[in-house]
Amino acid sequence: MIISESEDIARVLTETRVIAVVGLSARPERPSYRVAQFMLARGYRIVPVNPQYAEVLGQTCYPQLSAIPFAVDMVDVFRQSEHVLPVAEAAIAIGAKCLWLQLGVIHPAAIALADAAGLNVVVDRCMKVEYARLFGLAR
Repeated sequence: MIISESEDIARVLTETRVIAVVGLSARPERPSYRVAQFMLARGYRIVPVNPQYAEVLGQTCYPQLSAIPFAVDMVDVFRQSEHVLPVAEAAIAIGAKCLWLQLGVIHPAAIALADAAGLNVVVDRCMKVEYARLFGLAR
């Protein structure tokens, strides 16, 4: 289901506990780092996915989604749009419940594929902004 209504986004964020962040950078100035740090501070388990690092934010980093040895609720994507289709395929393969495409990340075929596979799909939205808007900064 393609998610765009506030109550549906709030439901997805409430039901999610483990977020794999594809393209998470170890550089604090990068948006992926700031979003992951924000969500980690709010009690989410953050799973970095980036073959360039062994660890980000004190969390073990995996080279790809298929290497994660435990269940993931959501796949949050910080990759250029043209690289999203394989990420969507991998999210489906690992049994993720949600594919979240960050601001500016739009790939119609990947969105359609994830939607058809039964994933909740959030497109072109910042998770940090949505969380703060829906729940405030202190939660």
